[in-house]
Amino acid sequence: MSLRRYVLRRTLLTLPILVGVSALTFALVKLLPGTPVDYVLQFQEATPELRASLRAQYHLDEPVWKQYLLWLNDVLHLDFGERIASDRSVSAAIAERLPETLVLGGISFLIALFVGVPAGVVAAVRRGSLLDEGSRVVALLGIATPNFWLGLLLILLFGVHLNLVPVIPPVAPVFAPESLVFLVLPAVTLGTASAALFTRLTRSAVTEQLRQEYVRAARARGLDERTVIRKHVLRNSLISVVTVAAVQVAFLLDGAVVVERVFSWPGLGRLLVRAILQRDFPVVQAIVLLVATAVVVANLLADVLYAWLDPRITY
Repeated sequence: MSLRRYVLRRTLLTLPILVGVSALTFALVKLLPGTPVDYVLQFQEATPELRASLRAQYHLDEPVWKQYLLWLNDVLHLDFGERIASDRSVSAAIAERLPETLVLGGISFLIALFVGVPAGVVAAVRRGSLLDEGSRVVALLGIATPNFWLGLLLILLFGVHLNLVPVIPPVAPVFAPESLVFLVLPAVTLGTASAALFTRLTRSAVTEQLRQEYVRAARARGLDERTVIRKHVLRNSLISVVTVAAVQVAFLLDGAVVVERVFSWPGLGRLLVRAILQRDFPVVQAIVLLVATAVVVANLLADVLYAWLDPRITY
């Protein structure tokens, strides 16, 4: 099977998964107590005519399966409905907050990649040394440490006691210098677990490659160790790292929910928490569906990327 057919088959297999994700998202929100009408009326008494009008507005007078199909049809047209907590559309609210989350996730991803991969290579090359043991302990702590706890610790240390970075988000565009300075601590908080994962994964992959015959052959030809690592070992080791990196992008979006809340960063995560507290069902549905879709698409890209990078794979 050619790579093109493999990509087409994987894409077609993803479609039922996305439909299942949308159905699950719709069902989970339906299980929440109350209805949009209850929260619009603030659980106050209303005339039967007004209540019936609101039920028709949210399609609550239709069977559940029809409500799902109507909602899915709107979603396919990028129409997530109107917010309950305000008169704005859900799409406009998400479009306003999405750049903040993408910038935070992008910086976190770069930190994780440029810290985790070199640390993993050094740990593998100096396997068994004190540096290797230290990196493994730090990586384990990085994976096990909850984001909210690490975020609060960094705020207290670098924001309050040392006063090196601001702890309150500036009122400025996301790419303004003051905003990027503020993002240092949230990005480090969000990227720590991914950096630790990259360290362990890179160490394992490089260690395995160093045991291969082609490495001994390269050394026997007189190549210096740095050339062997850079041109031979690292290239083969990064195949698995690159594929996992694609999945980590989606998980960084997921983790931003907690980090944005801790640092009061006005991204999708903060919007989601506020929507849950206000029972703003359309916003909750839209953001959960968006994050779940990002995870599914990232997994698809990881599979395709792995097949493209490793010619030994038959697909």
